[in-house]
Amino acid sequence: MSDETVQDDHNDIPSSASKADLKAAADDILKKAKANAANDPASETDEPMQDERPMTPDQTIMILEAEKDELREQLLRSLAEAENLRKRSEREKLEARTYSIEKFAADLLSVSDNLARALDALPAEERENFSEAGKNLLGGIEMTAKELETVLSRNGVKLIEAEPGGAFDPNKHQAVANVPSEHPAGSIASLFQAGWQIGDRTLRAAMVAVSAGPSN
Repeated sequence: MSDETVQDDHNDIPSSASKADLKAAADDILKKAKANAANDPASETDEPMQDERPMTPDQTIMILEAEKDELREQLLRSLAEAENLRKRSEREKLEARTYSIEKFAADLLSVSDNLARALDALPAEERENFSEAGKNLLGGIEMTAKELETVLSRNGVKLIEAEPGGAFDPNKHQAVANVPSEHPAGSIASLFQAGWQIGDRTLRAAMVAVSAGPSN
């Protein structure tokens, strides 16, 4: 290969060059070196070409800096992916623990409803006429209802707030009637059936009557 065909790939890099310029120059040197090696049969031998000039220290530093930056980027990407995987695993584990009893809890709601209906069906004035055994039986039903609510709450299943006058939330409340009431229009007028939620999910919407405002 003559001196006329050999191009000087090792141009001096100005000291004011930015980091991005240095990396680009280093990449260009590597690409040209690989291209020369692929196109020149003499490069397959262990003997160096007579017209090849060794890289200057600055050019060697440039190449090493470029490789270091590339390795650093790969490391940061790997660390970010590992962190995202850890967070996703923690989130899935928490959701699995929170919602694992969702179906079982939904089946228990009918038990809670029946206990509530049994207590609501008995007028307060008639309770005083109960015998001692009847009052004990009534107290046992009330304790069972409260204990069931406590157990559900301990496992992340809680009653949905649906107090008369409270705000109506279509994600948690189901409107079954629109009635005049003393409460502001659009708010909850009364509760027909309790609603429940597990975690952030609505297990069963509360059945409510929505206020149409005071009647004229």
